[in-house]
Amino acid sequence: MTDLASQYRISQQPFYQPQANEVALYQAAYQARLPVMLKGPTGCGKSRFVEFMAWKLGKPLITVACNEDMTASDLVGRYLLEANGTRWLDGPLTTAARIGAICYLDEIVEARQDTTVVIHPLTDHRRQLPLDKKGELVHAHADFQLVISYNPGYQSLMKDLKQSTKQRFVGFDFDYPQPELEAGIVAGETGIALADAHRLVKIGGTARALKGHGLDEGISTRLLVYAATLMLAGVDAVDACRMALVRPITDDADIRATLDHAIDAVFG
Repeated sequence: MTDLASQYRISQQPFYQPQANEVALYQAAYQARLPVMLKGPTGCGKSRFVEFMAWKLGKPLITVACNEDMTASDLVGRYLLEANGTRWLDGPLTTAARIGAICYLDEIVEARQDTTVVIHPLTDHRRQLPLDKKGELVHAHADFQLVISYNPGYQSLMKDLKQSTKQRFVGFDFDYPQPELEAGIVAGETGIALADAHRLVKIGGTARALKGHGLDEGISTRLLVYAATLMLAGVDAVDACRMALVRPITDDADIRATLDHAIDAVFG
């Protein structure tokens, strides 16, 4: 188990710039082994925060990108048919529970509700995971913690967590950082000049103001980092911004024209 845990440890410190007191709050939640729920828009730093905290706490991290085709077996495990018979293969959730890892279920609302209920016994006083197909009851390692995330902006009646699931977690609200801090993040992540980082953040702010007025989601901090990375690679700033900040988020001609104009005004 020790060797397996080492495979999931984060050896280098991930770049993360705290926005408030979320680091201290997460540490308190981990000390109590409380399950954690992170809510916030796409690309605002939720996954990076979990990576940073796993590194800071020195714990293994197993991440699962949830999707609508994911079954309970994808999480807990299944029997595999081999030449000499069958062999049980633990899923990522079971592996995390056994080795004492932080298990991060990213965008959990993408998974079917009948799949997510398998986490319930791990998120209360029992801290157990029944493997019905194997006839085994896994008692979670003392260091195990479950973390989930989702984007409330994409919630619908068909894609939301049940209250019976939500009320098993403590919650954090994430959002895009304030402009000064976000510019520092973009500069720190990429090495781009702070002045150019501020220009990128200004364009991001223009797009976020259009959310609900033609855009489903604004430009994420992740996309600002992509634009900065292209600029550092020698791509013209205007082209980098159109490529990284506009084309991925909309096909609407009017919205594209509005954002292209904002780019020209900032970098033209």
